[in-house]
Amino acid sequence: MNLLFIVIGFVLLILGGNWLLKAAVGFSIRLNIPRIVIGMTVVSFATSLPELIVSVKSALDGYADLALGNVIGSNIANLGLVLGITILVSTISVQKGFYKIDWPIMMIASLLLYFFIAFDGELQRYEGIVLFSFLIIFLVFLLKFQKTAVVDELPEDDIELPLYKGVLLLILGGVALWGGSELLINGAIGIAHKFNVSERIIGITIVSVGTSIPELAASLIAVLKKEKAISLGNLIGSNVFNILAVLGITSMITPIKVTDYGLLTNDIFWMLGISLLILPLNFVPVSMKLSWKEGLILIALYLLFMVSMFY
Repeated sequence: MNLLFIVIGFVLLILGGNWLLKAAVGFSIRLNIPRIVIGMTVVSFATSLPELIVSVKSALDGYADLALGNVIGSNIANLGLVLGITILVSTISVQKGFYKIDWPIMMIASLLLYFFIAFDGELQRYEGIVLFSFLIIFLVFLLKFQKTAVVDELPEDDIELPLYKGVLLLILGGVALWGGSELLINGAIGIAHKFNVSERIIGITIVSVGTSIPELAASLIAVLKKEKAISLGNLIGSNVFNILAVLGITSMITPIKVTDYGLLTNDIFWMLGISLLILPLNFVPVSMKLSWKEGLILIALYLLFMVSMFY
């Protein structure tokens, strides 16, 4: 039954990613908004819904480490695994806006989280309010000032969808991604429990990978359809949403207290390190491109992180 859940979950995630991409492209054309902004807002919010649902439910049920581990692990998976696989499939050319706006916003959010939990091991309600407030500022800034940060190949089949169809595809895509991730997570956790794996390990590995599958589905479908700005924007935006929206909302509902300090002594430093590494990888070995070489580095680091969890 667990394996069946996993298979059905994957199918729903692929369908959801495709519907979400069509809706995002349609909105981008209709509103004349840069694709990366759509990726960092509409697509990111939809693909971050699984993290939000899992984290709120985990925190309310008393599993704070699962809630925090899910977000930290998802952010590592988004950059190490999902971005790594995405640029193995297709090179992404970036422009100045990426390292002047998009990457710094992600790093500020990551550092905010670190400073909020590093010293007392707890994410308080007022800290959640600060995170969520920063999200509102981030969204307003993006919509007003963000320019194209990724070079797209401009597919010829892009069409402006009727508004009702765009909204319908957006809802269907979000629901399919949520349902698929739920089935995938339940199947994976069911298997993991048979091997007596700890709450933190489950959160930082299985659940975080499961909730990052929507980002992987949306990003791969985006690059295969030559919508690379949506792909990269989705991943950067998802990391920002995971911290500012998911942990912000979760901690406003109930404070998140760390019980397994491996999250603070190991996991969060992996998240900060991989986030920081994205900037130099943007310039070396080939300036302003993320290609298969950088993809191999990111995937190797992610595998190293996964191995470190068990030692």
